[in-house]
Amino acid sequence: MATQTHEAAGHAAEVASAPGMPQLDFSNWGNQIFWLLITLTVIFFVLSRIALPRIAAVLAERQGTITNDIAAAEGLKAKAVEAEEAYNKALADARAEAQNIVAEAKAEIQAGLDAATAKADAEIAAKAAESEKAIAEIRAGALESVKEVATDTANEIVAALGGQADDATIAAAVDTRMKG
Repeated sequence: MATQTHEAAGHAAEVASAPGMPQLDFSNWGNQIFWLLITLTVIFFVLSRIALPRIAAVLAERQGTITNDIAAAEGLKAKAVEAEEAYNKALADARAEAQNIVAEAKAEIQAGLDAATAKADAEIAAKAAESEKAIAEIRAGALESVKEVATDTANEIVAALGGQADDATIAAAVDTRMKG
């Protein structure tokens, strides 16, 4: 048992004299650097031969998709501009056509109005002529009546005053007075 304790004490002294982490033991550094270089070389070849070509292919595909989408968007934008121009032209044509229709309707309405006005003017002129004729007849009849009344009144006045007047003198006096 003494030897076992002695060995345990020796082992404890050996562990105490050795550094705590094997990575920091300078006697192992050459071996560690060798495996580090091998590991980095393997990682480099795996990345350069497998992973990076796949990433490059994905990036190229994305770039192609983006380029195609931009080209398609520009084509659609050009079509939209053409459609807008066609819409504006159609709108302008429709407005011009509407103005033509309005102008034609106004011309038709004005023609109908002019015809109705001419017809009404003709009717008014005919009625005015009839009215003038009737007024002339009434005036002539009224003048005749006034002349008769004036002649009769003059005969009565002369007779009331005790005079005798002949009908020709009274008619001449009444005619003179009626003329002005």
